Amino acid sequence: MPTASAVGLGLRRALIPELLAAEPAPFDFLECAPDNWVGVGGAAAEQLRTLSRRHPLTCHGLSLSLGGVAPLDRDFLAATRRFLDTHAVALYSEHLSWCDDGAQLYELLPLPHSEEAVHHVAARIRQAQDVLGRRIAIENVSRYATPPAHGASMPEAEFVCAVLAEADCDLLLDVNNVQVNALNFGGDAAAFIAAMPSTRIACLHVAGHDDDASGLKVDTHARPVDDTVWQLLAHTYRCHGLRPTLLERDSRIPPLAELAAELQRIRQTGATLARAAA
Repeated sequence: MPTASAVGLGLRRALIPELLAAEPAPFDFLECAPDNWVGVGGAAAEQLRTLSRRHPLTCHGLSLSLGGVAPLDRDFLAATRRFLDTHAVALYSEHLSWCDDGAQLYELLPLPHSEEAVHHVAARIRQAQDVLGRRIAIENVSRYATPPAHGASMPEAEFVCAVLAEADCDLLLDVNNVQVNALNFGGDAAAFIAAMPSTRIACLHVAGHDDDASGLKVDTHARPVDDTVWQLLAHTYRCHGLRPTLLERDSRIPPLAELAAELQRIRQTGATLARAAA
């Protein structure tokens, strides 16, 4: 498991030549989506193996659909477990969402914040953990609409905490997603962060977001981290202490040197808070 002060970078294939050449590396660990690597062989698989020997690797799933209604894909879970074991992955995370309706929708869709949804998704998380043979962390997701709930609805923070408790799993706290949702729906991002249980937080994510034509904030991971997200990250450290923190960039990917500046800002943010607490 990366140390509390570790800084990570999302592994994207476009970056692999620079990641392999980076010496010293500006990151402490890398994160990949096993969905994009299970079954991959040849030169690409060997490049990933080289990187995972050099640097701790964490994994962040995309297609498990923990909130869906179709049975969990046990064959895929078994293949994922083999991948995690091969690369000595200590942290595997997935999204608190659903993404299939008989076929992959290629979108991480939010769940209704209801007691019924808590029971449903928590049971599926426990099933996934049993097959994977390890605890997983679930990520709070960005959303652009609020699904109707059958029965009473609850605030998002209460919903996330209820799932964590019933599933007995960990949390990957995506700071950018908290900010995006607060801006889109008028919530209090700082209060959401403070409401999360410190003992469950395994890792943090930061990323950049875009505005669409209507002014909606969209979690694209295609821009540098916004100043409001940097401020919220500092608040997260003040509330919960340092946690391994990963920078995501999925498109418009700049050279590694540019990403290294953002990685350094994560380090500086954590170091400043650590000195203040000493």
